[in-house]
Amino acid sequence: MNIGKRRELFLDTYLIERLQDTRLKLHPPRPAGVAIHFDRPWEGRHSGYVTVLKDQDVYRMYYRGLPEAGEPTNSIKQVVCYAESSDGIAWTKPELRLFETRGTLDNNVVWADDGDLCHNFSPFIDTRPGVDPGERYKAICGTQATGLVVLSSSDGIHWSRWMQEPAIPTDPDLIRFDSQNVGFWSEHEGCYVCYYRVWHGGYLKGPRSIARQTSPDLVHWTPQEEMEFGAAPMEHLYINQTHPYYRAPHIYIALPARFITGKTLLTDEELEEFGLHRFEDGRYDEARGCNETLFMTSRGRNLYDRTFMEGFVRPGLDRRNWVSRCNYAALGIVPTGGDEMSLYVGRHFAQPSVHLERLTLRVDGFVSVNAPYGGGEMTTRPFQFEGRELLINYATGAGGFVQVELQDEAGTPLSGYTRDDSLPSTGDETEQVVRWEKGSDLGGLEGRSIRLRFPMRDADLYSIRFR
Repeated sequence: MNIGKRRELFLDTYLIERLQDTRLKLHPPRPAGVAIHFDRPWEGRHSGYVTVLKDQDVYRMYYRGLPEAGEPTNSIKQVVCYAESSDGIAWTKPELRLFETRGTLDNNVVWADDGDLCHNFSPFIDTRPGVDPGERYKAICGTQATGLVVLSSSDGIHWSRWMQEPAIPTDPDLIRFDSQNVGFWSEHEGCYVCYYRVWHGGYLKGPRSIARQTSPDLVHWTPQEEMEFGAAPMEHLYINQTHPYYRAPHIYIALPARFITGKTLLTDEELEEFGLHRFEDGRYDEARGCNETLFMTSRGRNLYDRTFMEGFVRPGLDRRNWVSRCNYAALGIVPTGGDEMSLYVGRHFAQPSVHLERLTLRVDGFVSVNAPYGGGEMTTRPFQFEGRELLINYATGAGGFVQVELQDEAGTPLSGYTRDDSLPSTGDETEQVVRWEKGSDLGGLEGRSIRLRFPMRDADLYSIRFR
């Protein structure tokens, strides 16, 4: 295993061989207020299928606009709406005057060509080496009726079909493409990857699940592969939101929505009070279940790691979030200043107060190796590295610490880098240089197979990298 200079997060056991009196701890994100309200007439009351991208100094948000519940869908088209930000915190909706909807050009609509293509519009910045600058932005969109179609754009606002035929045609023997279909260029795998929803065991026969296909050119695709989840049980996963983590693109972060069917927590009085649509037979569509956002990872191929089964973003204290199709995460985690990153989750689905909430984490702060006050340690598998210094992202209590011992492949401590030589790190830093009595230089060990041992107390270790 050679990790070079890449950043490694402790999201799974990829780099970990032994945990002694320590554990992997999932850190739920912190609420940071409303990012945007979906309050324009063409936006509807829906907050699903949102994408957030950061391109240099501009943050771009895309989301679907739907007819209101009860309105005739054949007279009011679905559209793709757009918002913009300079910091990922405060958002504006520019009047683009590109498409007329609801009788006006004064709107923030960036695509309204076809309802099926608007329904699942999911853009990404194409980072493939040599990509045409006029096609830097791509979008995968479409449904079972159309197949998956690729759009392109030079600026993320003016879109056109990249090719007329579907990139991934529909298959009458498969029911798929009926939620947000996400794609990206994988630097790690050297190909385009597309993830989408399928039904495990066949349509309506098993739970909703996830499949993927890969392509060297967005034209020729490998056969569909259903994703595997290790020993984790099959559950209804409504969307997947899989994308490369911007600080470590060889690791994909996935924020799927777990759909718990048939669980209704709200009374009819609450559903009426919250302004949800009621059908003629008296049913409330959003009372069919509830959702929460999960946390999964992948390092490529058709395998997700589900170390953590608990909810990552729960519905919470606000009872308006205990309705079906609520609490969907947007596609995209972006830096929002300093040592902070943000993700976005839809709240109050299908209600007049529908909005997107921003939540924050420290950078790399999804999961940590956590040690209690009584102390513990973690030891890595053998690996090679490039660089002369080791940096750690960590946090401790006032009485806590993190130490680092270097060992050879067999686990024997290296002279000058033993625990007794290690200077304890106490504090809260996202890039702390590790030091020993002799200093921080590791130049003589570059390219050699080593292990790292981390004695810790009242501490969280999030990530490491060499430089």
